[in-house]
Amino acid sequence: MRILLVEDDHSLSEALRTYLSGKGYAVDHTASLQQARAALPLATWGAVLLDLNLPDGDGLQLISTIRQHGGQVPIIVLTARDQVTDRIRGLDMGADDYLVKPFDPNELMARLRAIERRLGGSASVEVSAGDLKIDLVRTEVTRMGKPVSLTAKEWALLRVLASRLDKIHLKAQLIESLYGFNDEVGSNTLEVFIHNLRRKLGADSIQTIRGLGYRLTGGL
Repeated sequence: MRILLVEDDHSLSEALRTYLSGKGYAVDHTASLQQARAALPLATWGAVLLDLNLPDGDGLQLISTIRQHGGQVPIIVLTARDQVTDRIRGLDMGADDYLVKPFDPNELMARLRAIERRLGGSASVEVSAGDLKIDLVRTEVTRMGKPVSLTAKEWALLRVLASRLDKIHLKAQLIESLYGFNDEVGSNTLEVFIHNLRRKLGADSIQTIRGLGYRLTGGL
């Protein structure tokens, strides 16, 4: 999932980027309303993590802008404002969730997983595909009961493929979900990750839909 982080605190933004990247998310960072507005149309965002106290205005303005233009991207507010009235206002303006700083990164991960399940149309934190069992909470996958070790990017790709087993995931969308603006992407990068996943999960675990993309089958 591609995440837009709007946060002007450098140390916090770097900590969040490192943490979320290690969990397999692609994270792009902006430090102001102006930068965020410029970044919004440049990608299909899975979520926006939004601070409210920004140097050029209130983050609530960005929520209003997104919703007034029909944007449906999930927005999680991350802020030091801890008054109930602040939370009510943020939610009423269109935020999907609200976390008060300081927060536990594991709680943020739980909120992001909930968003992914909702977007994928599933209420389950476990996905089964053939002889594969994928635990979205523990970020674990087993094949015929045996654990499989994946890199962060391999897990990120598998998580997207597992989000909708009935869907063909287009190549362009998969690449966009894996990489941020500053990442270098080789011409065959996606194919390399698909190859690695097939080697670990089984040659028939991922189906190629020629000219379109890929679908997770688990070897069925």
